[in-house]
Amino acid sequence: MAGSIFIAMLAAVFFWWFSTGSILLVVRLTENFSRLSKLKICIMSSPILLVGLWGVWTTSSNLTDVGSYLAFISALLVWAWIELTFLTGVITGPNKLDCPNNITFFEKFIRAWGTLAYHEISLLAALGAVVYLGYSQENHFGIWTFIILYFARIFAKLNLFLGVPHINVEFIPKTLSHLKSYFKISKLNWFFSISVTLLTLATVCWVERLFAVQNSFEIIGFSLLFAISLMALLEHWFMVLPIPDARLWRWMLPKTKSKQDYLSEDYNGL
Repeated sequence: MAGSIFIAMLAAVFFWWFSTGSILLVVRLTENFSRLSKLKICIMSSPILLVGLWGVWTTSSNLTDVGSYLAFISALLVWAWIELTFLTGVITGPNKLDCPNNITFFEKFIRAWGTLAYHEISLLAALGAVVYLGYSQENHFGIWTFIILYFARIFAKLNLFLGVPHINVEFIPKTLSHLKSYFKISKLNWFFSISVTLLTLATVCWVERLFAVQNSFEIIGFSLLFAISLMALLEHWFMVLPIPDARLWRWMLPKTKSKQDYLSEDYNGL
């Protein structure tokens, strides 16, 4: 039992790390592409979304160890494609302007919502599709994986807006640079304790379920959910503690060139 739990947790961490790194790599490589080119890339990669949705549906009746892993991976594929469309700037929101100074909190919130509106709607639609495709069967690990990712991301966005001590903006692409103006570096906000408490309760819930079940299918599934919830919880604490979490992916990404680099290349080419 302990071996299965450990392997499943390692697998969850790896799939999360690899999928995140793959998205960041594509975003970095397409940084200077036109919006039309980025749109084409998202369209060509849309089979990732379709495979993910198909996987959630087919694994919902698969009550095996492999079924637990595939349900988890399928939910990650759906999530990854939507994140790709957001970070490439293809599906974001109607507001692409920096936040003006000296505006009310309510107006700032409305403008912040405008920067993400279409993305948030696509996430909500994906959540509905995942639940619809998998709810009628017994394997709900794909559904719960997406639910954890969905609410953890909502919590993170609200905390960035309301204010936290540490914000990593290293991987925000140029097309989304206006988002930085809606972040707030400050002492902990009132919502942080609520979001961390809810994520902690979810993590504890999966631990309780993990040791209450007997068959390996559920042991692996709840191990995966525990790991992904724990990572979501840690991501929130990274907003408080000065931990350089960007190092997890920085080494695998090509370096972006500064304006001075391009000027040097032009000079050397003369």
